[in-house]
Amino acid sequence: MMIKEIKFTDNALKQINAMLSKKDKGSFFRIAIKGGGCSGFQYDFSFDDKQDEDDLKHENILIDKKSAELLKGSEVDYVKELIGDNFKISNPQSKSSCGCGVSFSL
Repeated sequence: MMIKEIKFTDNALKQINAMLSKKDKGSFFRIAIKGGGCSGFQYDFSFDDKQDEDDLKHENILIDKKSAELLKGSEVDYVKELIGDNFKISNPQSKSSCGCGVSFSL
């Protein structure tokens, strides 16, 4: 599977690059799906300074293969809303999500 099956909006890429510019050179932005949250799974955004063997890479973004499979067909955006600015993932594989939009079920 290729990371190209996940779309990143210009807003998301700009925000990721702006955040990485404040980190050490060679840092990556990592997107992962972890168990938990009120709906069973939750999105996790973090920084990493190393690429693991099972990571897929797009520019300076890392996604492990298992998470990438669950994100297949998704769009990652960065939105500015009244409740705050945040990354928003539109995932066609998600059957439902919680009110905060951070967790989902498959």
